[in-house]
Amino acid sequence: MTLTDLLIEAAGWTGACLILGAYILLSAGKMQGNSPVYQWMNVIGAAGFVLNSGHNGAIPSMVLNIIWAGIGVFTLWRIYKGARAV
Repeated sequence: MTLTDLLIEAAGWTGACLILGAYILLSAGKMQGNSPVYQWMNVIGAAGFVLNSGHNGAIPSMVLNIIWAGIGVFTLWRIYKGARAV
């Protein structure tokens, strides 16, 4: 395993932990779905999955996570846009 392979594997596992952690915190009522922290956990987690999936040729997973990250970025934009309007 090369260093690149190891880093991409780490990115995938980090992404998995972030997305799973965000979902657990949301389900436990410890975090709100419209919180920036929740959205950032999903965006960064999805980015890790995109790297890992793309590297391993799992194109459907890569596309799903690009969309997932896009939803998170859009939601962050709406959160920050709304915060500035107040």
